[in-house]
Amino acid sequence: MRILFLTHSFNSLSQRLFVELTARGHEVSIEFDINDAVAEEAVALFQPALIVAPFLKRAIPESIWRNHLCLIVHPGIKGDRGPSSLDWAILRGETRWGVTCLQADAEMDAGDIWSAVEFEMRDASKGSLYRNEVADAAVTAVLEAIEKLQQGNCQPEPLDYSRDDVRGQWHCLMSQAERCIDWRRDDTATVLRKVRSADGVPGVRDRIGERDYFLYNAHPEGDLSGVPGALLARRDGAICRATIDGAVWITHLRPAVPESGEFGFKLPAVQVLGELAAELPLSELAIDALPQHPTWQEIRYREANGVGYLHFDCYNGAMDSSQCMRLRDAVLYAAQRPVKVLVLMGGCDFWSNGIHLNQIEAADSASDESWRNINAMDDLCQALVENCQQLVIAAMQGNAGAGGVFLALAADEVWARNGVVLNPHYKGMGNLYGSEYWTYLLPKRVGEQQAAALTHNRLPLSARQAADAGLLDLVIEGDSFSFVAAVQARAEALSLSEQIDERLDRKRTTRLHDEQQKPLSAYRAEELEKMKLNFFGFDPSYHVARYHFVEKLPKARTPAYLARHRRVVGAKQRP
Repeated sequence: MRILFLTHSFNSLSQRLFVELTARGHEVSIEFDINDAVAEEAVALFQPALIVAPFLKRAIPESIWRNHLCLIVHPGIKGDRGPSSLDWAILRGETRWGVTCLQADAEMDAGDIWSAVEFEMRDASKGSLYRNEVADAAVTAVLEAIEKLQQGNCQPEPLDYSRDDVRGQWHCLMSQAERCIDWRRDDTATVLRKVRSADGVPGVRDRIGERDYFLYNAHPEGDLSGVPGALLARRDGAICRATIDGAVWITHLRPAVPESGEFGFKLPAVQVLGELAAELPLSELAIDALPQHPTWQEIRYREANGVGYLHFDCYNGAMDSSQCMRLRDAVLYAAQRPVKVLVLMGGCDFWSNGIHLNQIEAADSASDESWRNINAMDDLCQALVENCQQLVIAAMQGNAGAGGVFLALAADEVWARNGVVLNPHYKGMGNLYGSEYWTYLLPKRVGEQQAAALTHNRLPLSARQAADAGLLDLVIEGDSFSFVAAVQARAEALSLSEQIDERLDRKRTTRLHDEQQKPLSAYRAEELEKMKLNFFGFDPSYHVARYHFVEKLPKARTPAYLARHRRVVGAKQRP
């Protein structure tokens, strides 16, 4: 089927639907919803059998929905309507929620229902639910709707609030007043719901000291306490703040009204607060500490049944210079432990997305910080490649992009959850060349021809597609919980297998052979020479693309690699 995505941006849900539909043979093209005229032109060029709107911030023009079947992917149960669906579900503490595919109509979210899928809610942020449960349900719902369309004899269900299975209602855009934290009255659970309901966008507006900030990424703390609202401690860029029954860690802030010289995007809380946070007590945890209470720990190492597990849960998957070096040190520590299998667990929502563009944009010299960050990433990858004491497994629970994909390839095997989406390319960020030893690791896995195709193709891959391309060794079905259980069972069996010593011997022999053929340092030097041009050269493409990404500037056009309908037109216009 010829399907046009009309979407505000190519976000995680749009990408997941794109890879799932293309894998099933559908011809999918994408148009960013810039204005009515652009959307109408895209429809005229592509002549789709179906228009799918996975992520919109405004209504589809009447000129389109009256003449074409348009399916809205709404992150709410049957009858739920409005722009803050998931926000309200989290704030109210809903235990079940869902995704509804409904037909675009004159009234927002009130069109006929083609499919609806529900799921159990976790205690998690809006972004985490969106990338996991919502994405899984959306795939099921869209595929069900398409199947009904292809059968030709199925009709959608009109929205009828008298039906028992229609539990939703209209909700207006959630305001800051409804999310407002009252530190004198709100317990930890309430504070967490408020921050999690706003995570990603827009954040919770709150006062710290004499200024207002937006709060992001909150986690419970079960040991520290103090006067409600008081700042208690700092750890790895985060601040701890007291509630009436405990405390919460808040990892990121942005100023509500940036002053001269400040940045209006998210950065680590300690960095944003400056001197106010620097005065707080430092509450450090060793990476192998086993706290007996809830807390937040960005990088942690655990051992169980002869296997080492290294978790690194970096917010939005971005890894700055400091995070890379701390993780490198953790890898070196783990390499000295008496275990033969080391599993890199990443985080629940993201494996890694490579260098930290926000931190780079905020640096005094973006070029210098880019250079520091990519060298720190290379140091981390080098520590993994040179770890010949253990069989290293990259277990990808969440999505990965750019350098994060090649970080995973530094492991001996790469396992991924079925719902994971990978973007194994850098070029979308201003034709960035990339490093992380990809010129060694990628061709070694997939061959020179496939490596060139993967790095030049700017489209995402599903886990299955990545496995077919040779990027992954194993795809595991199920949700995050079943994935972790399956990884643990497989890793433990691997550590006890009779072949483990033989595999480690072979790994050491192969590494020695590869080093003699061409040293790792040579790959790194060649890659960094190209990166130096990106960072310090005359072409500003990388810096412009990074600025647009960090500042979240509206899209002016849809790139040709996404809008296949425009590629055809462009080809016809060439002499």
